[in-house]
Parts: sequence; C-alpha cells; structure tokens
Amino acid sequence: MEHRNEKTKKLKRPLILASVMLGMFLAAIEATIVATAMPSIVADLGGFSLYSWVFSAYLLTNAATVLIFGKLADIFGRKPIFITGVTLFLIGSSLSGFSSSMIMLIIARFIQGFGAGALMPIATTIVGDIYNRQERAKIQGYLSSVWGISAVTGPLLGGFFVDILSWRYVFWMNIPLGLLSMLGIIFFLHEDIEKQKRSIDYAGSFWIVLAVSSFMFILVEGGISIAWNSMLMYGLICVSAFGFFLFFYQERQAADPMMPFTIWKYRIITTANVTSLTTGMIMIGVSSYLPAFVQGVMGQSATVAGFTLTTMSIGWPIASTIAGKLLLIIGYRNTSLIGGTSLIIGGVFFFLLTPELGPFWAGMGSFFIGIGMGLTNTSFIVGIQSAVGWKMRGIATAANMFMRSLGSALGAALLGGLLNGQIKAYIEQKGLSGKISVDTANNLLDPNRNASLSAGIRKVLQEGLTTGLHLVYTGLLILAILSLLIIFFMPKKAEEE
Repeated sequence: MEHRNEKTKKLKRPLILASVMLGMFLAAIEATIVATAMPSIVADLGGFSLYSWVFSAYLLTNAATVLIFGKLADIFGRKPIFITGVTLFLIGSSLSGFSSSMIMLIIARFIQGFGAGALMPIATTIVGDIYNRQERAKIQGYLSSVWGISAVTGPLLGGFFVDILSWRYVFWMNIPLGLLSMLGIIFFLHEDIEKQKRSIDYAGSFWIVLAVSSFMFILVEGGISIAWNSMLMYGLICVSAFGFFLFFYQERQAADPMMPFTIWKYRIITTANVTSLTTGMIMIGVSSYLPAFVQGVMGQSATVAGFTLTTMSIGWPIASTIAGKLLLIIGYRNTSLIGGTSLIIGGVFFFLLTPELGPFWAGMGSFFIGIGMGLTNTSFIVGIQSAVGWKMRGIATAANMFMRSLGSALGAALLGGLLNGQIKAYIEQKGLSGKISVDTANNLLDPNRNASLSAGIRKVLQEGLTTGLHLVYTGLLILAILSLLIIFFMPKKAEEE
C-alpha cells in the first residue's frame, strides 16, 4: 500500500485531523455532558428505574455496529461511512432533545448509538491511514486532547443548560458540531477506492445484538421487574445463550466475518481487547453514576457534579500524551501496567467514598481513573495498529473499540442492576415497599421535589442510594484489579515486533 502512503502526503492532513477530532468530540462529550444532565432529565421525565437504559441503549447499538461499520469502511471507503455515522448521530441527538418520556429518550439514544458506532473507530482508522507508524504515537496525543476539551466544555455546557436553559440543549448542541465535521471530511478527505466484491456479515451483527441486548435486559431488570425464577427470565437466558452460540458459529462460517478470529492469534490484541472489556465497564460506571452520587447524596449542583467527571477527562489526555512517548521507551506492557495500577488507585478512592468526603475526593478518584484509561488505551491502540498490516488495521482497531463499547454496555446494565436491586432491598428492609419504590429516587435529583419529601423518606432514599452506589464502586474496584491482572499477560516489547 505504498502508493496510498505517498498520496496521503498530498492530503491536507491538519484539516482532515481537525474534522476527525471534531467528529470524535461528539462521542467524547457524551461521557460528561449527558451524565451531568441525567439527574435533571430523570427528574423531568421520571423513570429512575430506567436510568441505566439511557446509557445502555446508546452503548448497545454502538457496540453492535462498530464492527459492521469497520467492515463497510474497508469496502466503500472511510468517507461515506463516517458521514453516514455523523448523520445518524445527529438524527438521534435531535430526537433525544424532543423526548417527552423516558421511553422516547431511550429509543432516540438507540438511534444515536448507531451513529456513534461509526464515529470513533472510523476516525481512528482515518488517522491510521494518513499517518505512518512513527507519527502515530504522537498523533494519539492530539486525539486524546479531544477528551480534555470535552472535559472542560462538557460540564460547563451541561451545567449551564441544566441550570439556566434546559437539558434538551445537551443533545441539540451536537447538530452544528456534527455538520462542521461532515463538511471538513467531504471537502478535504479524498480516497481512491479499489472496487472489490466482499460479503457483509449482517447475520453476525444480528446475533450479537440479540445476545447482548437480552443479556443486558437480564442484568438491568433481573430481580427488579422480572423475578429470577420466572419463565420470562429463563426465556431471556436461553435467548442470550442461543444468540452468543450462533454468533460464534456464524463468525467461523462467514467468508468475511464481522469479528475475524484470526486477529486474536496476536497476544497483544487478545490481552488489549479483553482488558478493554473491563476498562469499558469501569469508565461507564464512573461517568454514569458519579453525578447521581454528587447530586442525590451529597446534595451538590449539576455543575459541581459535572466537574467531578471533568477530572477523569483531564487525566485521560495528559496520560495519553505521556503514554505516546513512554511506550517507545519502556514498551506497551510496562506502560499498560502503570495504567492498570492507576485504575486500582482510582477504584480505592471510590470504594472509600462517603458523602462527608465531598466532591474533591470524588474528583480525585475520577482523575486516577482517567490517568489509567489514558495510559492503557493509548498503549492498546498503538500496539494493535503496529502488530498488523494495512489490510487488517481497520478491523483490528474496530474490534478493540467493539470490546470497549461492549464492556461499557454490559457495565451500564450490570452496575445499573446492582444499584436498582440494592435500593429496592433497602426500601423493603425499612418496611416502606408499599409507600415508595426505586422510581421515588427521582425526587432526590430535583431540588424542588427533594424539599417536599418528608425527612424520614428523604433519609431512607439517600441511604438506599448511598448503599447502592457503594456496591457499584465495590464492583469498580474489583474490575480495576481484574484489569491489572489481565495486563500481566501482555507480551513484552521484543515479542510485539
């Protein structure tokens, strides 16, 4: 592919990079701005028990489509697939802003997730195409700066929209940014597509959506609205197991599988992908539920809750920039081990978090999680793209994104299920199951409704939310420890070549 590399030198790479970064910004800002607004959204629309589905819906379609978009980009080119992704993302954003119920919002987030499935992997692949191996580590630092920019603007805009205007602008603000990103790619990215007949693994995509969605439904609703020993639960378990079995069978039979198992023969790819599954669960656990703790338990504003997430997104790009240089000196494995250690430190901060420790303690835990994510993810992406050739780069990058997205989707469902189950159990323990429910926790997130609660009810809800979130943060610490253990299996630098 040397002729391709020569042509990339003639491209307006800075303008393409800027357009790609703007597209990535749309997905990156979701981590802070939507999470910051979620307590206000739930207070307005109701349905606290559906809280995690606002994240899970987005992450489910994101995870399910990231591989298919990666395959389509190899066939039709990066440009049309990236533009399609941005378009779908903006349609979902518009509908999210117009939502009048939690169900409508969740459906809109499904659509938004379809678009997001193309944004991150295709953007990363475009950068991998137009920059050579020596430049790639440095450019990862620039890409990671997107998270820093979103960290500063996300909570500021999220807090501003929630406190001054309306949470709906959290979604509508994506429209002008998405249009700018599309225009940049349309005018500056030029591709020579080699016409070739290749099959598209639609069946693989269908089976993984079926398997993951039913599994997420089990995690979120099990023991809450669906009894564990009910026929419906047994049916969901069978559907999920059947879906996973057919997915693996389909991938072994398909001419061009959505998830080619051949890439897993590289040990660096295997360890990076499995670790990305667990770190994806950690990331969503922090970004989804930290605002609920800061607002619902600590009684702080949406802006303060947003800034406790800001520290994660500031630590991420700082660590990524350092990782770009560090991995060239001490290797992917040692850089990743430092990142895994930082994840555990952050997990300990959250495990020890109490309302009395305040937002600063929460922000410190968030910062160390960000450092860990920056060090590990940069090492993983550069290592994966260096381990495979041009023809494999797109699908190898997409596979890693898929595992992280799948981890985030499963994490939102699993941790959401733990939270709802613990709150329900605490309410029953206090003998108030007939008077209040999990959805009554909506009132903690609205200052006006919070003030109207009796002191006794408010105390029970806050204590239930506190114990539920402590269980979530215990889960985060366990996932951090597991991530570090997996990284130990990563090959040393000599074995990566």
